[in-house]
Amino acid sequence: MQIVVLTVGKLKERHWREAEEEYRKRILSHASCVVEEVQDEPDQGAAERIRETEAVRLLAKLRERDHVVALDSRGRKMTSQGFSAYLDAVSAQGCGRYVFVIGGSRGLASSVLDRADLTLSFSEFTFPHQLMRIILLEQIYRAFRIQTGAPYHK
Repeated sequence: MQIVVLTVGKLKERHWREAEEEYRKRILSHASCVVEEVQDEPDQGAAERIRETEAVRLLAKLRERDHVVALDSRGRKMTSQGFSAYLDAVSAQGCGRYVFVIGGSRGLASSVLDRADLTLSFSEFTFPHQLMRIILLEQIYRAFRIQTGAPYHK
């Protein structure tokens, strides 16, 4: 299984980069995991224009057979156990890559949400997209630990 976290913008602070690297290392015992970044647009002008410009960059990184999960506060909510079961069920379908898409500070354009196989919400709260990367990676790691019955998940 190959997990791809496709995200707008870079992690600027060292503590976020270190946390990302730690969870990527943990996931590697269960699946390949890479983070792909696309350039974010300057936060100037119309939000829809910014989202669409970033969407072009995101969509260009997707492949036809990718199973795409877009993160959006209006998406489907799951428990950690439900998310684990979802990943397990999707992996049985044999898709090439599982791509989780995190938008920039203005969110995701409708074109990205339309391409997604699932729109997933971690909360109705809005999180900084840098923090969301860490939360997502932690939940992916937790999902694998739940699948294997490991003591990490309590």
